[in-house]
Order: sequence, then structure tokens, then C-alpha cells
Amino acid sequence: MNGQGHASHHEMMIEDFKRRFLVSFALTIPILILSPQIQEWVGLGDSLRFPGDLVLLFLLSSIVFFYGGYPFYRGLYNELKARRPGMMTLIGVAIINAYAYSTIVVFELFGISGKIFYWELATLIDVMLLGHWMEMRSVIGASKALEELAQLMPSIAHKVMPDGDLADVPLEEIARGDRVVVKPGERVPADGQVVEGASSVDESMVTGESRPVAKEPEDEVIGGSLNGEGSITVEVQKTGKDSFISQVIELVDEAQAAKSQTQNLADRAAFWLTIIALSAGLITLIVWYAAVGSEFVFALERSVTVMVITCPHALGLAIPLVVTVSTALAAQQGFLIRNRTSFENARNLQAVVFDKTGTLTEGQFGVTDTVKLAGECDEERLLMYAGSLEQFSEHPIAKAIAEAASDHLAVDGFESIPGKGVRGTIDGAEVLVVSPGYLREQGLDAGDERVSRLSSQGKTVVYVLIDREVCGAVALADVIREESRQAIDTLKESGIRCMMLTGDKQEVAAWVSEELALDEYFAEVLPQEKAEKIKEIQSRGFVVAMVGDGVNDAPALAQADVGIAIGAGTDVALEAADIILVKNNPNDVASVIGLGRATYKKMVQNLLWATGYNAVAIPLAAGVLYGAGILLTPAVGAFLMSLSTVIVAVNAQLLRV
Repeated sequence: MNGQGHASHHEMMIEDFKRRFLVSFALTIPILILSPQIQEWVGLGDSLRFPGDLVLLFLLSSIVFFYGGYPFYRGLYNELKARRPGMMTLIGVAIINAYAYSTIVVFELFGISGKIFYWELATLIDVMLLGHWMEMRSVIGASKALEELAQLMPSIAHKVMPDGDLADVPLEEIARGDRVVVKPGERVPADGQVVEGASSVDESMVTGESRPVAKEPEDEVIGGSLNGEGSITVEVQKTGKDSFISQVIELVDEAQAAKSQTQNLADRAAFWLTIIALSAGLITLIVWYAAVGSEFVFALERSVTVMVITCPHALGLAIPLVVTVSTALAAQQGFLIRNRTSFENARNLQAVVFDKTGTLTEGQFGVTDTVKLAGECDEERLLMYAGSLEQFSEHPIAKAIAEAASDHLAVDGFESIPGKGVRGTIDGAEVLVVSPGYLREQGLDAGDERVSRLSSQGKTVVYVLIDREVCGAVALADVIREESRQAIDTLKESGIRCMMLTGDKQEVAAWVSEELALDEYFAEVLPQEKAEKIKEIQSRGFVVAMVGDGVNDAPALAQADVGIAIGAGTDVALEAADIILVKNNPNDVASVIGLGRATYKKMVQNLLWATGYNAVAIPLAAGVLYGAGILLTPAVGAFLMSLSTVIVAVNAQLLRV
């Protein structure tokens, strides 16, 4: 299913639960009024009875049973097919029992008479539909990741026709061997090889490599990457299924499918309750009928009461109420929870793996060091000279230097040296800002151990020449975020291992890792290998969270036990994640884990309340104290059920405290 399908399917399900709830709720009112037990309970006696009232009760209850209960029977079938009985099985068993037994009683089939449980069935369906609807609304929902990935590709390409003219054609019509022109600022429409022109291409969104990559004829380009200042002609080599983006889509899809197998807390509780309900019901029937020798009708009524009562309304609301409160709290703190099971898992995290570019770092180049090598100028003046020249260039490195300079001076005769740097005249002196390659070509020496050290950290170094003398060097790198240091410290204090995963060079990764005191790092990891790396860490027995922001992180985010996307990242990363940090702050990772732990605690408390009610209700409903004249009537069962539901609702609100 594609991303759009996922999203609209989720919205349709929310609407469906809402519609079924409203219809069932409206019909429950006359069902309650027509129910003999409720009339008796309220003290109306037989004053509301009329001929055919039970047939009408049966018809209304049948609509609620079939229409309102349908999602639960479908869920029951799916759970049993997958051999994972959970909440749906528990609800389904209780409703089917209550309906079948009540129908036998109304029509006196097999000569059986007894209590009618239609009102139980209707209120149970109402509560469960409401719980599911609330929960689905509060959790943002299924993934649009794949749709977002597809949108990275431009919709049209400028195809070079046989006569040399350009024609704009839809992307689907591009075939292997075609030539396309990519203009400045456009996305590359398909994987291919540059055949003409030169430019620098920003692949960070796709590969995670933060620096712009220079492209000349014979270099490969990836579909979806962003072209810089030059125009290039690309010969298409891969389209459709073979393209890089399609392979990423496939990886995300696989990881998400594998992950949806994890079961959340409510389902695990429901699994045990189902076993208890069926066993208790069966034991009750056997004991009363075979051992005590009471009438079959009495034994059957006890048995059904047990099975209906075991599915507490409180259990249906125990978790959704906590989820709703927790999701609202998360939103106030700037997190969006998309996958509840993973959010529950956040409390068990043992390792957090950060992407580097755009997560631990700013994701854009900045000046980290200025080194004076010769001449009169100090570091600040050197940076002003370089920034004054670079303000005329569109290159990302040039922009970073221009921004770092405290002031700009007047420049005469500016010109660009393609692929090498820029030159111009400032204060009557000829100034050049050039790459190390230009120095080598000119036979100039800038051997200096400070500069060598900067290069060994993977930083990009450019040189400033004044009147042919190498006066200084400027080093640039993807700047580390201030918040990253605090985030790593906080997590390590909680006993969580902090790691980094990056497509960037070994030297850059080592520098960032050392600056942040990380436990471990993996460098030069190709995008398609990131999910594999996460699997490898998981195979060491760690429960792993991945924090990332780019397309290249999407498969790893989907693979991790908890995928956390940094908000300013790409839509794709956001859609593949379980939790989104709206503010671009790695510090929030620790807060998410804290909220996850608090939420889980509340869920456990609520389940204990909801099931504690069972510990009392089941033996009483089975008739353990029958000899002492105590027998749990459905009316008292209903009161206990309401009480446990209120307690659960109040406890969920305490999460705010």
C-alpha cells in the first residue's frame, strides 16, 4: 500500500469507528429502557412492559451487535488467524456470549430461561468503540512516508530531444539512456551520470553527507538531490524500481511491516484476560452443573455472567484515556506521537543512535577556525577579506564564509576561478580565496601542522592569498549544535549508550564523536546500510532508538525500536518516525523517554485497577459465596464496572501532575 493509501485508510477507520459509535450509542438508550433488569433495578417493576417488547429489544440489540460490533469480530478473526489473541478477542468473546445467550433466553430456545444481557452487550460495544476512536484520533496515525519519498522527485524533466531542443516531459516518460538537463536549483529527476557541465550538488537530504559534492562529466548523480549553481546534462541510468529512492521506499516499507508485529500493553493484558474469562466460564459451568448438580439453566447463566463480566468496560478505556492525556501533554512539550507501541517501548531504551548531519550538527557549513600563516593581517581581517570576496559567490562554502565575516569591504574586479575559488582587488591588493588544489597547481606551499590537523578532522580548508602570498587558512565544517552536548550528557547519566551513524567521512565522524564524548560511532555508512547497522546494534541485545532527519535516515528510523525524527528534517523522515520532535532540539530525546516511562506507569496502574475489578467480580459472578447468600447479580456487576471505569478515568488525568 502506498503512503497516501496508508494515511487515507487511517482517516477512514477513524471516521468508521466514530459513525459506528454514534449509531450504537443512539440505539443503546432504547435498549436500556426496554431491558427488564434495568427496569427492575430502577424500581419500575413491569410498568414499562408491553407485548412484543422483548422482540423489539432483540431487534435493536441485533443492529448494535452486527453493526457496532463488526470491527471487533473482524479483529477477533485477524488475531486468531495470527495466533495472537488480544483485546479484540476478549471483546468479541464477551459480546458473542452475551448476544447468543440473551437471544436463547428471549425466544426460550431449548427451554432455557434466565437473565437478558443485551444492555451489557450494547454498553460494552459503545465503550469499546469510543475507546478505539479516542485512541486513533490522539495518535497521529499510519505512515505517509512512502508518499513523501515519491514527492522528492520532480514531476517533470527537461529532456534533450534528437534535434537538440529541450522538451518538458513527465517523469514516467524518462527512460534509460535519455539525456536530461538539470538547471540551477532544480532536483535531479533520475539516477544517472553527468555528461556535460559542472556544478555542486546537495545530496545531504538523500545521503546525509553535509558538504556540497562537486559534479563534473562522468560523475554519478542521485535522483532527488538538489542541483547547485551550475547547469548540468545527465544521462539517465536508473528509473522506477531500480532507482535509489525506490530502494529506500522498499526498505522503509519492509521495516515498518516488520515493526507492526509488536504488541502493546493493552493487548497483552487482554490476552491473559481472554484465557481467564474462557477458563473461568467453563469451570463455572462444569462445577455448577456436574459437581454441585444444579440445573443446567442456572449453571449456564453463571457461566455467561462470568464471561461477560470479565470484559470490563474499564479495560477498554484504561489505555485510551492515558494515551489521550499523554498525547496532549507530548504536544504541549513539542513532541508528536505517531506510534503508541514504540512510545511505550521508549522506557526500555538502552542505546540511542543519532544521525550526524542536521541532528547532532546544524546541517549547514559554518566557519570553525581561522589560521594566520603569514603577513600583516590578523585572523579577523583575514576572514573579512575572504568574506568580502565570497559574498558574490553562490557556493554553500562561500555563503558560510561571507556570513562569518564581521564586515564586508569594497571589492573591485571580482571574478570566479571555476572549481578553484575566487579573486578580486581589496584596498589595492589582489586577494584570492582558493582550494588546496589551486595551491598545488601553482606550486605554492602552505605546509603548516595546524592546517594539517584541521584537514585530518575532515574539515574543508580554503586558503587566503594576498598579493600571491599565502597569508591564512579558513576551516569549515558542519557546526555541532550546542544542545547536542547537553542531550548526550543527560542520556549518559540515565545509563543510555549514545552512538552516531553518519554517511560522512571517518575523520569528520571522529571529530564530532570526540567533541561530544560519544560511546561509539559508525562513519561512511551508505543510506541503504543504515537500517542494517541498527539491526546489528539490536542483535547485541540493545533496545535502540534512532534519531534522524533525512531521507537517508528513513529506513533506519523505521527499523529502530523507537524512531525519533527531528522536526526540521525532511517530511520523509518525519513520516517514517514513531515520534516527531517539533523543536529542533536533541535535548527533547531525554524528555520523550521520561514521558514514555511516566505514561507506561499510568497504563500499568490503570490495567491493575481494571483487572483488579475482575479479581473480585469473577469469583462472585461464578457463585463462590452462593452458600453465604451472596451472588453477584448483573446489576451489581454493572455498578462495580462503572466504579472501576471512573477510577481509571481519574487516574489517567493524574498523569498531568
